[in-house]
Amino acid sequence: MKASVKICGISSAEDALAALGCGAEFLGLIFEPKSPRAVTPKQAEEIAKAVGGRAKLVGVFVSQTADFIKDAAKKQNLFAVQLHGGQNAEFVKSLGALDAEIWKVVWLENESDLAEAEAFEADRILVDSKSGGSVGGTGKRANWELAARLAKKRKVILAGGISPENVREAVNAVCPCAVDVNSMVEDSPRKKNHLKIKQLFENLKEMENTQMKSNGKFGVYGGQYVAETLMPALQELEREFYRAMGDADFQDEYRGILRDYVGRETPLYFARRLTEHCGGAQIWLKREDLNHTGAHKVNNTIGQALLARRMGKRRLIAETGAGMHGVATATVAALFGMECEVFMGAEDIRRQAQNAARMDMLGAKLTAVEIENGEATLKDAMNEALRDWVATVENTFYVIGTAAGPHPYPTMVKEFQSIIGREAKAQLMEKCGRLPDQVVACVGGGSNAIGLYAPFIDEKGVAIYGAEAAGQGIETGKHSASMQGGSVGVLHGNKTYLLQDEYGQIMDTYSVSAGLDYPGVGPEHAYMKDTGRATYVPINDAQAVHAFRTLCRLEGIIPALESSHAVALAMENAKNLSKDKIIVVSLSGRGDKDMNSVMEYLRK
Repeated sequence: MKASVKICGISSAEDALAALGCGAEFLGLIFEPKSPRAVTPKQAEEIAKAVGGRAKLVGVFVSQTADFIKDAAKKQNLFAVQLHGGQNAEFVKSLGALDAEIWKVVWLENESDLAEAEAFEADRILVDSKSGGSVGGTGKRANWELAARLAKKRKVILAGGISPENVREAVNAVCPCAVDVNSMVEDSPRKKNHLKIKQLFENLKEMENTQMKSNGKFGVYGGQYVAETLMPALQELEREFYRAMGDADFQDEYRGILRDYVGRETPLYFARRLTEHCGGAQIWLKREDLNHTGAHKVNNTIGQALLARRMGKRRLIAETGAGMHGVATATVAALFGMECEVFMGAEDIRRQAQNAARMDMLGAKLTAVEIENGEATLKDAMNEALRDWVATVENTFYVIGTAAGPHPYPTMVKEFQSIIGREAKAQLMEKCGRLPDQVVACVGGGSNAIGLYAPFIDEKGVAIYGAEAAGQGIETGKHSASMQGGSVGVLHGNKTYLLQDEYGQIMDTYSVSAGLDYPGVGPEHAYMKDTGRATYVPINDAQAVHAFRTLCRLEGIIPALESSHAVALAMENAKNLSKDKIIVVSLSGRGDKDMNSVMEYLRK
């Protein structure tokens, strides 16, 4: 759903041009003298001259006479007159044949209000919240449920508390033809915050991009390569996912759990000593390791568990490599009182004994996956989870942790993890007043990476980097770098880059990091590699362990081995950039779980 934007309460040419530059289609000029954002006819003329016909001006009138409105509409060449008072049908008739649209503001509180709004003769209906005597800009949310019903019959403009943070939710919930934004993008009643206006449009653009991918294809990648048995379940999941994205109650509960239970938002931390050590660009760490459960995985498992509950599924299953996704799934199962089974490769259980114990303590059934030849790792766990889902699809919800799998999983995981990038972007703008020069994340399947990248994909001035697990080196064949050393194929329900032999058989993978020990990558990463939007760099075990120890000793932060790959890449990149450049790194998890693996590696 694409919605136009009206920035209302414009009182200066500077704010008008800023809104126009971000993409506003409509600019609202308030002619009501009692409003703190009021403009005089002369000021309106100056604003109109500054925009030069590049935006559609909307005059907002509360107590003015019909003659005043007609005169203003003519002199300012208004695209629309917005009637914000108690004007009735007779008043509209007294305006005569205006060369402007008529927009009528309504306040929806009950069925009677809805019926009156449906019947009012106006080109568009603007749904706002009750102002309690003040004139505009209350910041209070309108009744979205009634507005959505009205939008099915009339052209609706949604106002009332629309902000950069909730605009996507509002558009999904109501499906308006436009949104009207005022007080939530300003520092004071006569001073718009240009960064907030920019963020509003970026969030809308991100939503539109997500919806364009709703068929599950990223170029040639993605899709739904699954057994016929699973297609009804995937179709049901897709429907419920997009409905939930437009459900205000779902979004409120999701955000509330992230805030009160997970502990979001996580800090964006300037690693001063690490920066000085590298001698180049500033390195900022997005501290996902400080989430409840110790990693980014919980952002996604909470969203998927809420979807499972919404769909009436009481049993959760999951695959896990490093164990963090398994722990996060077991955690939400305990929180919501659901049955949980986690599939984990026998080799990963050995490497990640601490997380295996955590899952057991949380009440999950941990199923060890073993194979006859080779070491069972993440791909084998995912194979077993898919087999279980085929057999128990009626009552089971498969909580996929990575940004891979059949559609809608890659899009869904990106949506739930995009809070990483959205927070980091807003935090850096607040701290430094600008965007980063680079964003860096580790990439196995790629959930934390796509979450960080999401709001930066359309920012052409921001370079995107991903660190793949090169293990003992690409040339040795003992690695997990699907994009550096793989080819296109199909695995776990989606087409992407894979580590496979000439016959299409999946090859064994290796990495010191259990969470990156996977032979594929999310389809959007494959697409971003091919289009050149992102650069994926192999980081070997030695580089990752060096970065692990360096961050421990310079910043007092013990990172996950997965995250250490990203830190290693950021350290290399920083050395080649000037000190005024900024790199944001996703520190996707903490490294308590990896101490045994690091000690084993260092003893070799």
